[in-house]
Amino acid sequence: MIVGGVPMLFGGGGVVKYLVVAHNVSPYLTAYAWSSSGFGAKAADPATLPTFNCDGTAFSPTGTELATTHVFSPFVAAYSWSSAGFGTKYANPATLPTGQGYDVAFSPAGTETAIAHATSPYISAYGWSSAGFGTKFANPATLPTDIGVGVAFSPAGTQIAVAHHTAPCVTAYPWSGSGFGTKFANPATLPDGTGNSVAFSPAGTEIAVAHYNDPRIAAYPWSGSGFGTKFADPATRPPGNGHGVAFSSLGTEIAIAHDGTPFVTAYPWSSAGFGTKYANPATLPTGAGSDVAFSP
Repeated sequence: MIVGGVPMLFGGGGVVKYLVVAHNVSPYLTAYAWSSSGFGAKAADPATLPTFNCDGTAFSPTGTELATTHVFSPFVAAYSWSSAGFGTKYANPATLPTGQGYDVAFSPAGTETAIAHATSPYISAYGWSSAGFGTKFANPATLPTDIGVGVAFSPAGTQIAVAHHTAPCVTAYPWSGSGFGTKFANPATLPDGTGNSVAFSPAGTEIAVAHYNDPRIAAYPWSGSGFGTKFADPATRPPGNGHGVAFSSLGTEIAIAHDGTPFVTAYPWSSAGFGTKYANPATLPTGAGSDVAFSP
């Protein structure tokens, strides 16, 4: 989740809840206790800091590990996590991502992790366990075409999608314990610009991509066969390049973070696609939206 230009993530790891912010000045990750009253005390910084500016962050499904992507080698850092906050940094992957890390995701089962990054193969995936990074999976036979910016596993963990620079701007694969399967066919109607973020609906029956250029958001039915026919664009489109996209936990709303006021735009969502745009917030974000997330 990104608010005000920095990625933010809520996670557990015990009775105490935390909000974690990835940012571009040392210590690059900052965690705060979180409750219904808002921010609590800041947790101690990690003993071993990420090497530079952090871009993406994700908790494992159990909330007992936290991963972040960053600018310099090793491009990804992961820590054990508990109600006390950051634990010991895990050893780096034996085979590192090949360039700046932009996004990270854990599979729903918590047995794999994937990193979208700046240099070919643009997506790197690893086994994951309580011991940390496992062996890197073989690269996909057909790579994304350019810089990987966003990555997501489907809710069932049987597919993985990457949002990236240059057409087709989103690339998806079957996923299993063996790694990447044969690339799904591209959507018949591509997103019209750089893919920045990708999200599956909670039911796994739709996939959406936030991208540059009008209409800034592209959404498709999704099945075991891949992309279906693109949904009609929203009647009222976001007024700037799309940077982040998320479905609500029930899958009945969708939101896009974007350039250009109001910086966030939301719609009802159904199997028919976009509904009528919700009214803008009474108090807008103060700058360009970088990412967006609904609370569970």
